[in-house]
Amino acid sequence: MSSKYDQSVPEGATRTLDSVTGISKKGLESGTVGVVGALVIGLSVCAPAYTLTSAIGPAASEVGYQTPAIFLMGFIPMLLVAIGYRALNSAMPDSGTSFTWATRAFGPWVGWMAGWGLIAATVLVLSNLAGIAVEFLFQSIAILANNPDIALISENKFINILVCLAFMAMATFISYRGMTSTKIFQYITVIFQMGVMIWFAVAMFVGAADPANPEGKMPELSWFNPLEVSSVSAFAAGIAVSIFVYWGWDTILTMGEETKPSKGRMSTESKAAMILVAILVVMYVGTAAATVAFAGVGDGPTGLGNDAIAENVFAALAHPVMGSAAIFLSLAILVSAMASINSTAISPARTLLAMAHYGAIPAAIKKIHPKYKSPHIALMLSSIVASVFYAVMRFISEDVLWDTITALGMMVCFYYGITALASTWYFRKLAPKQGFGSMLSKVILPGIGGVLLLLVFIQTTIDSMDPAAGSGSNIAGIGLVGLIGVVVLGLGVVLMLIQSRKTPRFFKGQVLERVDATNDTSIIEVFDDGLGS
Repeated sequence: MSSKYDQSVPEGATRTLDSVTGISKKGLESGTVGVVGALVIGLSVCAPAYTLTSAIGPAASEVGYQTPAIFLMGFIPMLLVAIGYRALNSAMPDSGTSFTWATRAFGPWVGWMAGWGLIAATVLVLSNLAGIAVEFLFQSIAILANNPDIALISENKFINILVCLAFMAMATFISYRGMTSTKIFQYITVIFQMGVMIWFAVAMFVGAADPANPEGKMPELSWFNPLEVSSVSAFAAGIAVSIFVYWGWDTILTMGEETKPSKGRMSTESKAAMILVAILVVMYVGTAAATVAFAGVGDGPTGLGNDAIAENVFAALAHPVMGSAAIFLSLAILVSAMASINSTAISPARTLLAMAHYGAIPAAIKKIHPKYKSPHIALMLSSIVASVFYAVMRFISEDVLWDTITALGMMVCFYYGITALASTWYFRKLAPKQGFGSMLSKVILPGIGGVLLLLVFIQTTIDSMDPAAGSGSNIAGIGLVGLIGVVVLGLGVVLMLIQSRKTPRFFKGQVLERVDATNDTSIIEVFDDGLGS
């Protein structure tokens, strides 16, 4: 089969592509990760300990006692999106995920922005992860040394930034050495943090029933009722935060070219992704209920309505809940953040790899390390940008962690929404021919999820322009959270326009053709140029 485009092969190069899906290999080491390994890496990316200490405060500030409900509601669009992801990954396994799939469904411009949304979201969270790691490093040292003043060292901006950069460098080095070393590191950290988090949640439920705890309150059914939320704006803001807590599971799908072959109908990475989503919803809703039950939503020293602890709730709850064992929670969150920095870097690095591979960004970014088979240039680029962003935000915002979490939720809603709709559009003609089940799982459910997330994105963007949004940080009377979101997306548009002039073939649809599932048999002109790509 020949393409309508020039199929000449550069001297010394060979084609490495799939003539059915139009997707081509990029030199990543294949067959190194199984279901359990992918699940562990997925848990590490989602980092339950880090995620919950970062998100419960902002969520409770919006919806109060309905925090468990909003975490449960956030799971619904995430589940619908996951169904669409599974369908797209089965049809087109590719490390570019959102970028590649949206390009195939909607064309290069929408696909480029979907990829940019994923990269931007990950840069935001990498900076936040490092910030949390810094705080819990000094808190852990303070507990071990029995000197509370040591914990205050993290408030020194220069020390904070330097330690943050050290964490980023260490995590980048581990990821640089490839998926095998990453997997071993994640096994150790995930087992530890999951064990401690279960212990912590049970202890909070026990503490909530203690008559000596004035804020304690036994869980009520109304906490799980989203209709109890006071306003649409509060609901949308809460959903954006809850989307953040589930975000990261799709990193597993970026490893589609590195996982072991599956013996069943569902791919290895898809199996791991489905198991991961189920684990997360149980843990997050349960822990949110335990936290609200123990701490309440008042503005006391450990109350979830206390703005002073909102961006790092578990730091305030560790000692009241666990007493002398608080060191284990501090260490669990520390290793959770450290491990997640490492594993989260996988996603943007592989998206950048795919974008460079298909000519959407400069080709130099697509290089694969000859020994470790990792996209080392893309990895270092994403880590450097995240480090610079954190350093700048640390000086602009006093509550940088809170503000980046809210902005991150907006970015996630943006690119998840596009990706879910890509499934609907890509399978719109084929799925009806395959029966109602296929129509439901490939078109209807992902479409509902995509629309819901894009509506949340629009509502949250509008609301975040209010100077009182997020932590209340603002520039010239405009909410910092809104500015982050608009500037980041605007920067993506500018870079896309610049790149379209440098590599017009991609943006003319001559590399990744826009197709649907009924006629997706094109051949892409992508070659192995000797750089392992």
